[in-house]
Amino acid sequence: MGGSHPITPGAAVPESGHRPATTRVRADIAHNARVWNYWLGGGDHYAVDRAVGDRVTGMYPSIGEVARADRAFLGRVVRHLAGDVGIGQFLDIGTGLPTADNTHEVAQHTAPDARVVYVDNDPIVLAHSRSLLTSTPEGATEYVEADAREPETILRAAGRTLDLGRPVAVMMLGILNFVLDTDEARSVVTTLMDALPPGSHLVLTHPTLELGGEGNAAAMRFWNENATPPITARSRAEFASLLDGLVLLDPGIVSCSRWRAAPFGRAPEVAQFAAVGRKA
Repeated sequence: MGGSHPITPGAAVPESGHRPATTRVRADIAHNARVWNYWLGGGDHYAVDRAVGDRVTGMYPSIGEVARADRAFLGRVVRHLAGDVGIGQFLDIGTGLPTADNTHEVAQHTAPDARVVYVDNDPIVLAHSRSLLTSTPEGATEYVEADAREPETILRAAGRTLDLGRPVAVMMLGILNFVLDTDEARSVVTTLMDALPPGSHLVLTHPTLELGGEGNAAAMRFWNENATPPITARSRAEFASLLDGLVLLDPGIVSCSRWRAAPFGRAPEVAQFAAVGRKA
């Protein structure tokens, strides 16, 4: 859900006026990147995305709060890692459609020489990246077209921009929920983190039917029947297993709305786990 792709003349254009990457873009079925953009108040979506987004909201009214809380978490965690921890490299897998306060903008505001690689395989996301994602002169921003299930491909491509011998923050916000098999999701994470040195961090968010999300079950079934790609929720134990072998930063596994949000505990919980793990 980011990267880069050449723009093909004649491809379908969303109502925002931006031209997607290729004719692989379909306007007849709702897609996560566009629906998420709709929930965040963006303009890059079709009528079908709004219709499905509205149906999901009707079934699970707090989904918009989840989207906004997940985005706010991104800002807090990138500021912490780039500033307090001193991480200068970010690998953002499944970045979604560009909006305000993208990873590179937050990181480079804190550390102008930060280097960021975005990864996505969605054509409409890739079409936006070149025009909307820029970099400071001191830093670097690059885009890779790859699937999250291809960690070796991601690492090879990211290594052209990032020094994989130095700590990297791997951002996987709301992406492993599209890897339906939990063993495969764990394997993706393990492959990525095994290739990176100590001091690297893994940043995860993931939908759950816990934390008040029980009502989301019907909405997820509706989504899987009417939109793409299919999605799954995970329990706290399943989510925790994705961070096996890493040292969890305080406050551990919490709702993304509450991760280092001030004052802690005041923000309403949303049904989206968040955690940051450090490779020792």
